[in-house]
Amino acid sequence: MRPRDDRDGAPGDDHGPCDRSGGGDPRLSGHDAAQEQQGERGEAAHVIAEGVRGAQPVEIPGRLCRVAVKLLPVIGASVSLRSDGMPVQLVSSSNQAAHLSEIQATLGDGPCVHAAGIGSPVLASDLTSGRDARRWPVFAQQATEAGVQAVYSVPLGNDAVCVGTLDLYRATPGELDARDLRTAQLVASFMTVALMALPRGEENGQGGTEPWLSGLTADHDEVYQAIGMIMVQLGVGSDEALARLRGDAFAHNRTAAEVAREVVSHRKRFDRD
Repeated sequence: MRPRDDRDGAPGDDHGPCDRSGGGDPRLSGHDAAQEQQGERGEAAHVIAEGVRGAQPVEIPGRLCRVAVKLLPVIGASVSLRSDGMPVQLVSSSNQAAHLSEIQATLGDGPCVHAAGIGSPVLASDLTSGRDARRWPVFAQQATEAGVQAVYSVPLGNDAVCVGTLDLYRATPGELDARDLRTAQLVASFMTVALMALPRGEENGQGGTEPWLSGLTADHDEVYQAIGMIMVQLGVGSDEALARLRGDAFAHNRTAAEVAREVVSHRKRFDRD
């Protein structure tokens, strides 16, 4: 993925992008800087390898989230897969991280959603004030109430295809420095490989028709089922049904997955006004 954070110098931007152009100490020669970066990468790779040692393939994404928290100045990490309609939360390092991921999915807005859309890192370094807070006002308010004041979203995939995001949550405002961003992108590259290596349904003995990751995305399946039911109940299209689902979740301070579960279990209906 391209190492930039989508800061375009728009008016009102009160803090500039992180310096990601070089290595650590600017006094180092090009050769020394390259050696320093290689050393950093080797150290981080060692921590990653230790963090996933002995894990089954399906356990590795969760392990990598916890490794990211160990390596970076963040308190949580989660992975969301890109999908039509809304992101699919896959794994997280904590309940807090899972909650922040669900908030973005419910709102259809936030650094995670934007990073997946543009295929580049989005570094929301201060959700308490300034450009980041103005850009995602509802998400920023809910994130800060949940104890998170900065979010960094790094795409998963390659320059041609974005399959999701690694989302990192920080308790206080702050930029990621060049070294930390390189480390985050290294974890994201390992995460991409881990996701591509997850067994498909037929490799799990579940039959050849089972889509890969299906067992990990049951909540998202319920969302799609609920959208279909709302379409029938209201006689509307899928976009409108998703908007109604999200609107109800937001109005009642719940996640879209929670409301969808009630719709699918016939405990909730969306009737015409």
